[in-house]
Amino acid sequence: MARVRTGVRAVSAVLAAVVGATLAGCSSTGGKRAEERAAKSAHGRAAVDTPRWTVAMVTHSGDGDSFWDIVRSGAEQAAVKDNIKFLYAHSDEGQQQSEQVQSYIDQKVDGLIVTLAKPDAMKAVVAKARKAGIPVITVNSGSAESKAFGALSHIGQDETIAGEAVGDELTKRGRKKALCVLHEQGNVGHEQRCDGARETFKGKLENLYVEGTNMPDVLSAIEAKLQSGDYDAVVTLGAPFADTAVKAKKQAGSDAEINTFDLSKQVAQGLANGDLGFAVDQQPYLQGYQAVDLLWLYKYNADVLGGGQPVLTGPQIVTKDEADELAEYADRGTR
Repeated sequence: MARVRTGVRAVSAVLAAVVGATLAGCSSTGGKRAEERAAKSAHGRAAVDTPRWTVAMVTHSGDGDSFWDIVRSGAEQAAVKDNIKFLYAHSDEGQQQSEQVQSYIDQKVDGLIVTLAKPDAMKAVVAKARKAGIPVITVNSGSAESKAFGALSHIGQDETIAGEAVGDELTKRGRKKALCVLHEQGNVGHEQRCDGARETFKGKLENLYVEGTNMPDVLSAIEAKLQSGDYDAVVTLGAPFADTAVKAKKQAGSDAEINTFDLSKQVAQGLANGDLGFAVDQQPYLQGYQAVDLLWLYKYNADVLGGGQPVLTGPQIVTKDEADELAEYADRGTR
């Protein structure tokens, strides 16, 4: 299996080349029109004159999860550009998430974006959406189930591949015994991350289940584990838990390296000052943005991306070397 490239400079170079080639291939009139559309979008006005379709997103986010604020921000920005009315709901309870999707089906929305962290709870309602003629795109969680459930595309990272990248990185850093901290029991994506890391890590990796909605519990659980064993690495599965793991490490008097999935302003700072070893960025802003944009493209032009395979937004291993480069974007809430 090909390994994931690290760093952001190569990605930036490719994007710059693509943008440059696109602009070079436009006529002066076409280029001017594109610039005018971009300017309109930047000022909060649609860049298109298509009908005002309604798109709803329903995620498995719990309350106060900053990761999903970034996903939502990307979706809202694309909605402005595409003249979309955007609706949003969330619940970390599978049954409630399903009910939220059903409410949007009843409202006859023009498109749905859902996550499949708990696929068994979502399968029937996604089928109802498709039966009602509502196109569905899945994001973030559920890459394995998305096509089978009838979704047009899945946008996100493959959680197993992401986990394998973490296992490789831990081995590269010479780690021998690591904790994988799962903060949402029943989330299949979290299990896949830890299983993937265990597959490629040359050392020993243990799962630690915590109650993610109770940070004091997370802190005490990680601290107790670090005090009881010779762990030299901790991997948290979400940015908000990285800082808590750093505190637990200090209280336990441990030398374990703290690493995490996902990026945030705090994670970028932790990478820069050495509190964190590395982070796995799956570009949540891009997940939200692309999902709305793809639904617009489907409604407007019957376009579909992926060819039946997930459209990957990660993983990207980010270290101290890239922290300063990404801090600006993390600070504004888009990384």
